[in-house]
Amino acid sequence: MKRLIVIVGPTGSGKTDLSLHLAAHYRAPILSADSRQVYRGMAIGTAQPTAEQLQLAEHHFINCIDLNQHFNCGIYETEALVLLEKLFQTHDTVIAVGGSGLYIKALCEGMDALPEVDDELRATLNGRLETEGVDALADELQQRDPEYYDVVDRKNPARVVRALEVCMQTGKPYSSFRHETSVERDFDIIKIGIDLPRPVLYARIDARVDQMLVDGLEAEARALIPYRHLKALKTVGYSEMFDYFDGKCTLAEAVELIKRNSRRYAKRQLTWFRRDPEIFWIPPAFEKIISYISTHEKTHSGRDRGNR
Repeated sequence: MKRLIVIVGPTGSGKTDLSLHLAAHYRAPILSADSRQVYRGMAIGTAQPTAEQLQLAEHHFINCIDLNQHFNCGIYETEALVLLEKLFQTHDTVIAVGGSGLYIKALCEGMDALPEVDDELRATLNGRLETEGVDALADELQQRDPEYYDVVDRKNPARVVRALEVCMQTGKPYSSFRHETSVERDFDIIKIGIDLPRPVLYARIDARVDQMLVDGLEAEARALIPYRHLKALKTVGYSEMFDYFDGKCTLAEAVELIKRNSRRYAKRQLTWFRRDPEIFWIPPAFEKIISYISTHEKTHSGRDRGNR
């Protein structure tokens, strides 16, 4: 049985470093499952692996999509499965790493079948997005579907609008459509979540934001101003820098907002991933993780995966 080791966790928790250690140990390629690291021109703000790190292992879905190119978790699922079939011809193990819950779900389980929404409703909500802003629509989503509101990236207009339009079209919570039976994969899946004490995680996030500024986040964001209307740029780190460029806040205030919003995003990521009972949460101690993977492999050897 071929094996996909999936590393998840909140932003700033050390997923990249752990994936590189595992890739070296198993001589395995790495698939990114990050909805923003896939784009070109956003290396600093999305914490893409550095050029040196990219040399340490074979990477996929990093810095490979133009900003104006349409890409989503459905496309990712299709392309990732095709790639995995190819990689498993020469590797017994592949590492997947990322903090985008929908991308992890698409890769491991397949996407839920969501109802069609009529064009008029979609146009109405997009009009409201322009006039009222995403926060107002998120407030309405909270009333209609508090369960999904707790885990969705509420600053992501596409996800808020998509959930709200399903709620309004069907009269049912969007979250009620997100519990379909998983699609069985023909490879074993081991999910590992990086578990850090909250104060440690928040300190790591703050330090990483500081390092992003040193590495040139401001210059990178300025170069992306012509693309600020695109969905890919509705992202923590860039949104705050754009407000600074517009004179809505000082640079120091923008940096503090990036840190605050990154911590809030990390909290939402944890809420999402904690709902998955297949994730084994463990501190980022390499030897303990290797031991867990070995134990999991022995325990599940030959077992029918249909009950996964």
